[in-house]
Amino acid sequence: MGTATQWLGRAMIACLSLGAVHGQAQTAASSPNATYTNPVLFADYSDPDVIRDGANYYLIASSFHFVPGIPILQSTDLVHWKIVAHVVQRMEMDPRYNLTGGNRYAGGVWAPSIRKHNGLFYVYFPTPNEGIFVSTAAKITGPWSAPVAVIAQAGLEDPCPFWDDDGSAYLVHSKTGAGPLILHRMSADGKHMLDQGKIIVQDPKDLPVLEGPKFYKRNGYYYIFAPFGGVGTGSEAVLRSRNIDGPYEHRVVLAQGATSINGPHQGGYVESSGGEGWFLHFQSRGAHGRIVHLEPVRWQDDWPIIGETADGSVTGQPVESGTIPGHPHRVSTQRPQTSDDFGEEKLEQQWEWNHNPDNAHWSLVARRGYLRLMPMAAESLVDARNTLTQCMQDNSFEFTTRLDLTGARNGVHAGLSMFEKFASGLEVVQSDNELRLNYFHLQQHTSGPMLTQKLLQLRVRVEGDQARYFYSLDDGRSFQQLGAATQTTFSWWKGARPSIFAYTTEAADPGFIDFDWAHYQSTSKNPW
Repeated sequence: MGTATQWLGRAMIACLSLGAVHGQAQTAASSPNATYTNPVLFADYSDPDVIRDGANYYLIASSFHFVPGIPILQSTDLVHWKIVAHVVQRMEMDPRYNLTGGNRYAGGVWAPSIRKHNGLFYVYFPTPNEGIFVSTAAKITGPWSAPVAVIAQAGLEDPCPFWDDDGSAYLVHSKTGAGPLILHRMSADGKHMLDQGKIIVQDPKDLPVLEGPKFYKRNGYYYIFAPFGGVGTGSEAVLRSRNIDGPYEHRVVLAQGATSINGPHQGGYVESSGGEGWFLHFQSRGAHGRIVHLEPVRWQDDWPIIGETADGSVTGQPVESGTIPGHPHRVSTQRPQTSDDFGEEKLEQQWEWNHNPDNAHWSLVARRGYLRLMPMAAESLVDARNTLTQCMQDNSFEFTTRLDLTGARNGVHAGLSMFEKFASGLEVVQSDNELRLNYFHLQQHTSGPMLTQKLLQLRVRVEGDQARYFYSLDDGRSFQQLGAATQTTFSWWKGARPSIFAYTTEAADPGFIDFDWAHYQSTSKNPW
């Protein structure tokens, strides 16, 4: 399929190796023709982009209002992934990222792009309210530079950089709501725009809602991979031109076809060291968010053919399964991290706060082996600071946490939830120096038992888009259900998330809540 280094060049190929991440074991299976089953990530890594750097692949995703932002996942085979870092440690563009004077739900980091150029990793990302930003790092694990605005303008989305063979730098992006594709010249260091940009693609008839462009070059053609038609029902197009300014011709290269994979959408193209082509894209999957599928790519007449096709067709449809890239003889079974015993001085990589945390109100060292949350004043969970979340990694799972309520004070609300716009969960509420366990969903509350003890376990069991909540008063030997089965939802452009929280409705001494651990267990059939 041509020379891989010719078009990946400065943007996508280098050499780097990473050690194992704490707490994530790797095992191996011996199968020279091992297969994978889609989705390769049953998790809300929306708007994925991917590059290869030596033997490693790196995937990034949008994170919206969750912090730290832009998770970075690493894999050696495009199928088995672990989280190794985040690009953005805090969102400092507006006080509403601190839940001060409002919020930035559905704002924050939209679809990012990652490239490597002249030994430096670049990640570009938009925020719909503030502009387009870039962060850089010499190592994929950081430290990443604080985001710098390259275009300080609201209403822009989905940037992707490109360095041409002669070193000329460009940036393509769309507008919020999915508008035309706009191309800018950039300074060679990728930090400054050199012009106001020009529209290079605008076709509302054949390419409506065009967004998420990703720029590549191969065999003298400039390619833009871009979805169109909307998140839930759209398809993937590829545009090409001999001139970076266009005009561009296009083909629809991936659509739902006869499959159940609705709207195979935005993603990134990458090649293995052996020249095999692969496309990682998302599928909108309700409350689970936008989960990640892997498609093989072959080239014909300088056009990519993605997925599986009927005879003579140039439009592919998603594959159900395939051979793991590279036909490895040793297949990793690593998965993104989930459980945490809070035994280290920093949180494990899976955790992301709802908006920026207030670091004065949480600690991993105040009591060794525990996460201590010092409640802050809020009217409800969606207004509360320091709610700690992570992605679901399976269609069904159990998430359990152990709380010590010794430090609880009047006004406290602390517990476990599936965090989303219509959050549900179990919370311990202290009033008049008495503790009661409640189930909550929207404005509904179901009273549970009064608590005479300071230790308890809370659990959510998720099956599909249904959540059921349980508690244990005998340290996990038995669990009782509290509340009804609850529908979880997709909201603020994100899937629902298991979370732990503590806030207070009284301004007096907030006390503290200690979380001993949070354990995640998949109850899905292992897809590998």
